[in-house]
Amino acid sequence: MEVIAVPVEITAFSFVSVINRTPVYFIYKQIGLLVVFMLLLLHVLPAQDKSNAKFGRITPADFDFALQKFDSGANAIIMADIGSTRFEGNSNGFFTLIYTKYLRVKIMNKNGFEIGNHRIKLYNDNEGGIEKLYSLKGSTYNLENGIVKETKLDDHSVYSEKFSKYITIKKLSLPALKEGSIFELEYVIKSPFEVHLRSWDFQGAYPRLWSEYEVFIAPPYHYVMSMTGNQDFYVDTVRLITQDFMIRVNNGTGAVDAYTLSGNTIDRRWVKKNVPALQEEPFTTTLDNYNSGVTFQLHYFQWPEGERHEYMNDWYKTSKTLLGEEDFGTDLNRDNGWISDELKSILPATLSEQEKTYRIYCFVRDNIKATGNTGLYIHDDLKDVFKKRAGSTAEINLLLTAMLRKASVNADPLILSTRENGFASPEYPMMNQYNYVICMVHLETKDIPLDASQPYSGFGRLPESCYNGYGHIINEEKPFAVLFSADSMMETSLTNVFISNDEKGRPSGSFTTTFGKAASYNEREKIKIGSLKEYEKKIQQDNSSDLTVQHLGIDSLNNFDMPLTVHYDFELKNFSPAEILYFNPMLNEGYKSNLFTSMERQYPVEIPYKINETYLLTMDIPAGYQVDELPNSIKVKLNDADGFFEYLIQKGDHEVQMRVRLSLNKAFFSVDEYASLRNFFDFVVKKEREQFVFRKIK
Repeated sequence: MEVIAVPVEITAFSFVSVINRTPVYFIYKQIGLLVVFMLLLLHVLPAQDKSNAKFGRITPADFDFALQKFDSGANAIIMADIGSTRFEGNSNGFFTLIYTKYLRVKIMNKNGFEIGNHRIKLYNDNEGGIEKLYSLKGSTYNLENGIVKETKLDDHSVYSEKFSKYITIKKLSLPALKEGSIFELEYVIKSPFEVHLRSWDFQGAYPRLWSEYEVFIAPPYHYVMSMTGNQDFYVDTVRLITQDFMIRVNNGTGAVDAYTLSGNTIDRRWVKKNVPALQEEPFTTTLDNYNSGVTFQLHYFQWPEGERHEYMNDWYKTSKTLLGEEDFGTDLNRDNGWISDELKSILPATLSEQEKTYRIYCFVRDNIKATGNTGLYIHDDLKDVFKKRAGSTAEINLLLTAMLRKASVNADPLILSTRENGFASPEYPMMNQYNYVICMVHLETKDIPLDASQPYSGFGRLPESCYNGYGHIINEEKPFAVLFSADSMMETSLTNVFISNDEKGRPSGSFTTTFGKAASYNEREKIKIGSLKEYEKKIQQDNSSDLTVQHLGIDSLNNFDMPLTVHYDFELKNFSPAEILYFNPMLNEGYKSNLFTSMERQYPVEIPYKINETYLLTMDIPAGYQVDELPNSIKVKLNDADGFFEYLIQKGDHEVQMRVRLSLNKAFFSVDEYASLRNFFDFVVKKEREQFVFRKIK
């Protein structure tokens, strides 16, 4: 991800300064050299190549996609997606952001109807500031007997849903959608929040014939711009334009003073044409990381010769702000005397710091049920969460932090971005990029990350989704970044299979597998959701009719700090007294197909952990048979040191031993490394399909 700082300097600007929302007069006339540099750097071009899509201008020719050879297999095609954000003066002595969105879509088949369900997010600050939706209109067009029939969006079909304390969602569904329909949607959002300069995605789940975004940044505003994905644009221009802003200020006596402000605004415009849809690939954190898009965060606000007001704080200021907010850290700073009474029943009189940490963690994990909600902010105070025995991830882990602190354990909240949420910028505290809260305990010898919202996790183990780059400790005096890398996690598994001949010469065996940490969590969840009987039935189904499962046992089912072990006995059912016996030594283990099916890949491979898998087999040669053919032993490397696969066979007088091991020494593979990774797994799949061949002794 490239992060580009967009400086907004001011030239020839006479105005009312609204520092701290108080009018002050002065005149500033100087061309910012940094603007000149940016104009040269970005190869300034005049705005051109405008889309001719306008609301309501639909003709029969628009329905004919015979000439469109672009992504004809798509369920829907976005014909035009056009947005803009501009600033205008308001009656509160400041600026309002005006965001306009226009969308035209062709429905190709019934699987594309979903795009007609639209969601519009509106923010509020819970103190009177609110974003408002204006000029909403939508229409669906169907071609009937060569005539375009329009069905308008009914106002009664638009409804509001409170998503969170600060967000309301306007929901609507376009009417009369059919295969072949075209629909249009257009609306305006007026926002008092300069920190919410809206982002834009030039790419997504559907192909786009035309995607355009234009921002007009008023002179006193300075944003950090973050661009992701492919940045090859059909149009990419930046220019200075002179604008007048009418600002009205209530002077306190009932009268309103009006001021006209003139200055240079930066106009930045991007256009992409014929943008392909993002295709889901296995082992991708989120396609949003690779979507071509742009986001903004307000860095600072400054009138010429005026005081600079920072919006994008450093981590010290960010920590102070979060810890002072009712819906995050206020409860951590209270006395919380009620916790002392609860701790008496949890902690014996004398325990080490780590023992106290472990007991409190286990108590919260095992007694406070996670509601499944993520996000940084809490909805209930921590005492209520404790009483209800339920809460969101943030509520549970902030409760854990508060209880540890009350037990004199040094602990802080830590915020991070999960894999499905995308990468968070390591350079700036861009809070909209974070969505998860855990607890970090600082012991004398080490720091231990804890997530008590995961019911089957072991001490110090986070969900694999948390290993997605840098998280940040929230502490006023010592905030610092903590790297959670997928390469720091190793998923180790071991499977042992013994097959012997019974007294009647029939082959039977025992199977034992010890899962890695991630797989142990998943298997425990399967068992807890269902039952041991259902789990055994699933094992039997997976093994088909090849063997009969008996005497299933589970070790460490409730000891979450230990890996889960599954073991059972079995009888082989496919050994008939034939002249030649074929036997798959991997049973139901190993790779049945390549994890990577695409010939080419657009994004890196992001496996959630490194892999170390071992499969061991010791097998008696079937009674009355001799070995006719065995697979060759082999060891292959993935690149030089990225991993290896070994398949080793050793034949004795009465038995055959086999060891199969697959190791990946890193979790991230670039696009350039994809071909070698795919070929590597192709080889693994083919090798693990090879069979033992036994011939009857004559």
